[in-house]
Amino acid sequence: MTNTDFTSVDEYIASRPEATHKVLQKVRKAIQAAVPDAEERISYQIPAYKLPTGFVLYFAGWKSHFSIYPAQPHLVEAFKEELAPYEVNNKGPIHFCLSGPPVKRIGRIAKLRARDLAAKKAEK
Repeated sequence: MTNTDFTSVDEYIASRPEATHKVLQKVRKAIQAAVPDAEERISYQIPAYKLPTGFVLYFAGWKSHFSIYPAQPHLVEAFKEELAPYEVNNKGPIHFCLSGPPVKRIGRIAKLRARDLAAKKAEK
């Protein structure tokens, strides 16, 4: 049975199919570089990055792809052309193939999410 009580992102990545390990590490580093103040944690049993204003991004690895969450309508619209080749489910995941993860794009998505969270916090 698969472990579902991960206590760290390292533990989560180690539990994924071996073919995803390097890709997930690249995704992890891209998010950390984009939002260095975000706290890395496990939430909903997947890696998550949280700022005081809220959760920025989550990611998950699968046998033949990896995903980042959430794909909110504003985010999807902002990256419409860049995300066109990928499977996108508004308010759900953006699925990427394992070959050549678009780490720069993921970093830009993380930065946009962080700005959006800060703006929402400022409005309150």
